[in-house]
Amino acid sequence: MHSVLIAASGDGIVSRLTDWLVDTSSAQWFLVVIFVIALLDSVIPIVPSETTVIIGGVAAGAGDQNLLLVIVAGAIGAFIGDNLAYLIGRSFHGPIARRAERKSSTQRRLNWAAEQVRDRGGLLLVTARFIPGGRTALTISCGLTQQPRRWFVKWVALAVTIWATYAAVLGAIFGRALQDNHTAAFLIAFFTALAINIIIELVRKRRSKAHL
Repeated sequence: MHSVLIAASGDGIVSRLTDWLVDTSSAQWFLVVIFVIALLDSVIPIVPSETTVIIGGVAAGAGDQNLLLVIVAGAIGAFIGDNLAYLIGRSFHGPIARRAERKSSTQRRLNWAAEQVRDRGGLLLVTARFIPGGRTALTISCGLTQQPRRWFVKWVALAVTIWATYAAVLGAIFGRALQDNHTAAFLIAFFTALAINIIIELVRKRRSKAHL
């Protein structure tokens, strides 16, 4: 099992973490792990939050976890994490704004980021949630450009709910179909999610080019 997971996610800390997540996914405290990793991934993109929610979904499909609780743990963790990223961006607004006063190129970048968020920010927050790194950059940018907090909270709540439900249900589908082989269920669900995320990113880039 370990060799297969290492081949799928690469050597090092992330692969060992994934191994551990699969081995412990049936424990009730695993819901806390889902919450914490979903929160951290919003600020530190290398933390595998989607993988963790998928693993929780696989465990739910096999009858070892409650699917609704897996979704709730992932969504709440991601919601808090995205708001933390927003606050980080907002805290840097002052220094960046002062730099923009001295450097026109910085002001142009700020104006561009604000325009992108204003024109397509809501749906962009939803699609970016499926793109590791992209969601962190966008949520920080929302704070940096001082987007309205109420607007941000509304769209992030929708984004994390869709994201957590999608990842958990996908894992549960394969977990139920392959109850005797949790590793195979996780790998199939993981690569299915990866393919969907790639498609979402390609569509997003194509639409971005169309708006230029």
